[in-house]
Amino acid sequence: MPQALSLFELNNLVRQTIEHTLAHEYWVEAELSECRESRGHCYMELIQKDERTTTPIARASAKCWRSQWMLLQPYFERTTGQQLHAGMKVLLKVFAQFHEAFGFSWIVTDIDPTFTLGDMARRRQEIVRQLKQEGIFDLQKELALPLFCQRIAVVSSQTAAGYGDFENQLTGNDASLRFTTRLFPAIMQGEQVEQSIIAALNRIYEQIDDFDCVVIIRGGGATADMSGFDTLALAENVAQFPLPIITGIGHDRDESILDMVSHTRVKTPTAAAALLIDHLKSVLDALNNAQQRITHYAQQKFSVLSSQLSMLEKALPRLFSVVKARQEAKIDALFSRMLSTMQQRIVSQKSRIDTFGQRIPLLLERKLTTEHHKLELAEEKMKSLDPRLLLKRGYSITLKNGKAVRAPQQLQKGDVIETRLEKGNIKSTVI
Repeated sequence: MPQALSLFELNNLVRQTIEHTLAHEYWVEAELSECRESRGHCYMELIQKDERTTTPIARASAKCWRSQWMLLQPYFERTTGQQLHAGMKVLLKVFAQFHEAFGFSWIVTDIDPTFTLGDMARRRQEIVRQLKQEGIFDLQKELALPLFCQRIAVVSSQTAAGYGDFENQLTGNDASLRFTTRLFPAIMQGEQVEQSIIAALNRIYEQIDDFDCVVIIRGGGATADMSGFDTLALAENVAQFPLPIITGIGHDRDESILDMVSHTRVKTPTAAAALLIDHLKSVLDALNNAQQRITHYAQQKFSVLSSQLSMLEKALPRLFSVVKARQEAKIDALFSRMLSTMQQRIVSQKSRIDTFGQRIPLLLERKLTTEHHKLELAEEKMKSLDPRLLLKRGYSITLKNGKAVRAPQQLQKGDVIETRLEKGNIKSTVI
């Protein structure tokens, strides 16, 4: 049988080969698919994706030992303002290490934060470009805070010190202004920031009529991990939300994408509370000023009217006597005109009556003559129609049952008829 190597011997040979072949340190660009700490050491999973399909084309494990990690971590977070997290692109300085028991890994000796900053900036620019292309980047800026902005929906962690500071600032304001707040708890640090805040906004939207604005605040936690506030999905939700959104997430170094698309960005939760207090106080001041102006105007107007009334009161007796004299003169003149008119009408009507008195006898006489003539004509006509005149001329009238017979067909055999003559009547029987 051929001589065989033990696994340790084989791995030892691999280790020696790697140490001789890859004896230098190398700068490598990669994306973190996983990053975690354990016992002070940092363990990373590196990945490279195809730019067109985003399919992984290379993977590797990397470690940063505690002694080095204690130096690199604070420097990286201080420079970038973020913690290492999945999805972040990094530039690492590494050397190859193969251990007979644990296998191969890259050992991290340095991290260039400027590379990550550049990649973050590129990603942020791409998100901003896409938001502007969609036409929603400035939608929040077009909204106006309601004049009486007192019903506040708060998105924050319930245990965050910043949330307590915000509440204390609102309730203890010097102007004794009243606000009502309702907390919609959300995770404000780590990889779940995006989904958690979007879920809180959805809950607010379901009861949107109960609120005047939304405040997203963060405080009391680590200020290094801000990546959750730089996502496209969260920015789209905030930009298109129908209520004004105020952000105070405690990030001094740069504006996050969330800050850019919000209605108003302040640095801290207490600053967000101060903004709401100042806004309501300005409205209250404007109302007080308006009230003072209205009161002053009313007092001025009352003074002027009071002065005018006093002057009128003094002038009223004199004016009344003048008006009385004028009205009496008008009444006298009117009475005189009425008397003259009545006298003229009486004379005129009397003249007409006299004229009618003279004409009436003539008219009556003429009317009587005319009617008498008509009566004579009617009498003559009646005489000419008298049947007795016809009888005197030799005519006769045959009657049956008191009615004149005009045709033989009206009579039958045996009927009794009466014939009237000038000088008598004859009764006959029809045979």
